[in-house]
Amino acid sequence: MALVRSLLGAKKILSRSTAAASMSKIETSSAPKGFLAVYVGESLKKRYLVPVSYLNQPSFQALLSKSEEEFGFDHPMGGLTIPCPEDTFINVTSRLK
Repeated sequence: MALVRSLLGAKKILSRSTAAASMSKIETSSAPKGFLAVYVGESLKKRYLVPVSYLNQPSFQALLSKSEEEFGFDHPMGGLTIPCPEDTFINVTSRLK
């Protein structure tokens, strides 16, 4: 049940993020098909492209949950923002490959 809630939460984040990105002046449409642009960092945000398959991974879902707790559905970068240290993000995503 928790996995279902996580996936539904991720879908809400992504759908709201996609809507915000389409209205944003920040260029977010350059993500190739099958990838999602995310902004990572605590103060300075760096853009990463991640495969959408990561959305099914529990460790990536944990990062999304943290994002929801800190930013809700209002992502100031115009795309999905993950407010964790960049090295933490790299550590998590490197284990998913």
